[in-house]
Amino acid sequence: MQGSVLVLGAGMVGVACALELQRAGLQVTLADAREPGSETSHGNAGVLTRSSIVPFNNPTLWRALPGLLSNESASLRYDPGYLLRNIGWAARFLAAARRGTFEPTVAALDQLIRLSLDEHERLLAESGQLARLRRDGWMFLYRQEPRAQGMRLQLEMYRRCEVEVEDLDPAAIRALEPALRPIFARGLLIRAARSVDDPGAVVRGYADLFTRRGGRLLRRRAVGIDRQAQGWSTHFDDGSREASARVVVALGPWSAAFLRTVGLRIPMAFERGYHMHYARAADGAPALTRPIHDAQAGYVLSPMRRGLRLSTGVELDDLDAAPRHAQLDAAQRAAAQALALGPRLDPSPWKGARPTLPDSRPMIGELPQRGLWAAFGHQHIGFSTGPGTARLLGALMTGGPTPIDPGPFAPQRFAGLGPTR
Repeated sequence: MQGSVLVLGAGMVGVACALELQRAGLQVTLADAREPGSETSHGNAGVLTRSSIVPFNNPTLWRALPGLLSNESASLRYDPGYLLRNIGWAARFLAAARRGTFEPTVAALDQLIRLSLDEHERLLAESGQLARLRRDGWMFLYRQEPRAQGMRLQLEMYRRCEVEVEDLDPAAIRALEPALRPIFARGLLIRAARSVDDPGAVVRGYADLFTRRGGRLLRRRAVGIDRQAQGWSTHFDDGSREASARVVVALGPWSAAFLRTVGLRIPMAFERGYHMHYARAADGAPALTRPIHDAQAGYVLSPMRRGLRLSTGVELDDLDAAPRHAQLDAAQRAAAQALALGPRLDPSPWKGARPTLPDSRPMIGELPQRGLWAAFGHQHIGFSTGPGTARLLGALMTGGPTPIDPGPFAPQRFAGLGPTR
């Protein structure tokens, strides 16, 4: 029991944690109701980039609020009832947009992302998946010259964190991506960014590496947990139990509901999103070669193995609320203005949920109940930051030197999640 760890959740974060703890010599079991990488880790844009340091709740959010309240924005839509039921989270999310909270968040995310990118390179090599990796950057595109305040803040944070950015005029955009129509007035190229052609397959590859190295994978849904004399007993939906000295909760948007079974209330909201794949419009036509973010239309287009993936912005709503496809339909109309889209390839849109804490930082560390560890709350960047999260968590759990400062991610930063007992 002493060296046993149960990791709950087989998305990018959970699988990376299982691999890191296994590397540290612990006996690791990984459990999830579904195949590894089949939830939020499957549905993202596949981008690995240092530019993901500026969260949605940044100081420019205050000026953008009147437009967002119309509930017709491409980047943010919401269910009014959901926001009213979660008004405390919304108030804290807005409060974290102040400089005093935002700037420490940028610094913390930068450290986590730097660590993660190196770890991804190692894991891609060890799992035999380097061929999935593209090194041609990604682009932010603007149909009109962006608001000076927002652009200044973004570029200021990039300079502070040494993120190299190349300014693009329309001719430079066209030279890099001939498939795009000439509707963009300006662009930013993050040349050092990387991307993969199938994020779900990457997670499955990491999980295969874990099992090849002797790890145990359970296809079960955790429904509760009890403290035992020597650790924890986790209950699953098939009536079985699993005993372990320690448990890592890496269940993404399901983490908060699971932890309510031990009396913890996690301040989490759900930033839902949708995607759809499209075929190439015509044989011989130029193809998009790297991910792009149409910033003012609020969508991302990523070349994937299956086709061109269109990903939407944020929809704030209950985790299991029925899908609403208006945002995806609006994104499709906007994307069709930027380049020729072929027919839809998926029978229905994919829907997922990003777990977001009020300060847009993940929770990484031991919870008040000793032996119960958190690795969740990564908002839009869980695929990018899973391996760095694992490195930090592994150091905390084994008592080694931490590769980055754990303080900004500690559960204790939230009231009610105080010192371990």
